[in-house]
Amino acid sequence: MFNRNLSIPPLPAILLSIVSVQIGAAMAKGLFPVLGAAGTATVRIGISALILLAFNRPNLKGLTAVQWKAIIPYGVCLGMMNGIYYLSLSRIPLGLAVALEFIGPLMLSVFSSKRMIEYLWAVLALGGIALITPWNGQGADLFGVLMALLAGVFWAGYIILGKRTSHVIDGGQAVTIGMVFAIAVILPFGIAEGGLANFTLQMIPSAIALGLLCSAIPFSLEIGALKHMPAKTFSILMSLEPAVAAICGVFLLKEFLSVVEWLAVLLIVIASLGATLTGKAEKPAAQ
Repeated sequence: MFNRNLSIPPLPAILLSIVSVQIGAAMAKGLFPVLGAAGTATVRIGISALILLAFNRPNLKGLTAVQWKAIIPYGVCLGMMNGIYYLSLSRIPLGLAVALEFIGPLMLSVFSSKRMIEYLWAVLALGGIALITPWNGQGADLFGVLMALLAGVFWAGYIILGKRTSHVIDGGQAVTIGMVFAIAVILPFGIAEGGLANFTLQMIPSAIALGLLCSAIPFSLEIGALKHMPAKTFSILMSLEPAVAAICGVFLLKEFLSVVEWLAVLLIVIASLGATLTGKAEKPAAQ
């Protein structure tokens, strides 16, 4: 399903990507006690890379200098985004981690518009951050909050770089080769953490499912969607992500958020929906 002939309209592709990622993230948290956050991220990206290499078989020798210059930073950004996000996920609930990470693409949407009304959504999103951030010893874990925000910065970079990469190389090839560079980035951290030594053969089915749900399927869907829609539109569609994550956290991980935490998630979702309604329309990328 990851080959270049796959054709799914952009909107359902993004929705499928969101659901897939959040179910996979819930699964990943179950591996943290054994493999650690960096170890789990390494297994996830490594399995994804192997799956994509088997399906897409990229022609590395045929790549041009322009394609290499697009793919390498794209892959590095993928690795950093996932590794840092898993660090945040090890400290704070899934719904909060995703809500905070989403600040990155939301800010990309707001500041690419430069309309005054867009800054209202930025204020709402910052209000959500303020509610989650620990003050006087209360609130979510500070390190987890900071890592989620940093992951959001790399997520914004992923959108920009993915958009550029999708125009110079086939989407399946881009994701596959990008994953190779992503594993090169995260592997040293996985080894240093020490959790990879606990990996057993019995964990292979879970690792494969994790790689499919969290990386191979969503990134393939997203790189294809980015080719046919503006980066800003992609960012706006992802406004469903925090809500889906919070719901998955409740039902799959029993992570029940407080009223204040739900309010923070709600503010961020409202901010993204506001950006959707007031954002200036852009023409989709040419096919």
